[in-house]
Amino acid sequence: MTWTFTHDLAAFRAAAGPAVAAEPVYHTSLLTVLDALERRGPDAYGSAEPFFGWWTGAGGDVTGVLLCTPPYPLLIGALPEVAVRELGAALAAEPLLAGVGTLDARRRDAEALASAWGRPTEVTGENRLYRLAGLRSPDPVPAGRARTATEADLPLLLDWSGAFKRETGQPGGPSEASLRDRLSYGGVLLWEHAGRPVSMAGFFRVIGAASRVGPVYTPPELRGRGYAAGVTHAVSEAAYAAGASEVLLFTDLANPTSNGVYQRLGYAPVEDRVQVAAL
Repeated sequence: MTWTFTHDLAAFRAAAGPAVAAEPVYHTSLLTVLDALERRGPDAYGSAEPFFGWWTGAGGDVTGVLLCTPPYPLLIGALPEVAVRELGAALAAEPLLAGVGTLDARRRDAEALASAWGRPTEVTGENRLYRLAGLRSPDPVPAGRARTATEADLPLLLDWSGAFKRETGQPGGPSEASLRDRLSYGGVLLWEHAGRPVSMAGFFRVIGAASRVGPVYTPPELRGRGYAAGVTHAVSEAAYAAGASEVLLFTDLANPTSNGVYQRLGYAPVEDRVQVAAL
């Protein structure tokens, strides 16, 4: 039983690809990151070189995976307990993990890794993964309508994507390449009212019959009018229409408003994930 770490995406795909694909709900973030790296290259998330890891169990099967695209956190999939213990030891000994400053893992695993890290830590974020159990219309239905974003909307999308990142504390700026990719498959919707966009929502490419909604953003001065619920309902329908049988999204547990909106639309909790940063 051992962890293997590498910069080689092809080697990771060969060894761990089936394990990632077998759990498209729990590995939704890993799948979309891998898709972006393959479509846009190793600098899709920044200039630093990504790295990957997989846990090989006693029977020779891969039963745990992780990846990191600096400056983003080390993204850790569902792990068996023994793999969590060994990863805790590797955080202090593995050269590829030496620069890791933040972990993103399931709550139980994040707590265990924080204890094993050997460094003071703090929780910097708590997110809940939801899956759509049965889509319900917003009540009341907000004024306006949804439409698919086009190339002409790119400046607005860049502006709003940047604002979303700043508000949620994500590293880096908005990616024009990422937005252009989304526009290519109709992956961004705008909610319009009185002839102007008032909210936006995106969905990731369908991978393994699963798609994830995000980001959802409404400018602060336009909030409280139901626009986010309207555009989230519309983008959820669009993900289904694109071929998804599982539609997912993450919410910040510190935001009770968004959690309430998504549950009223039919999203049900799956698991909580926690980001832990070294001090």
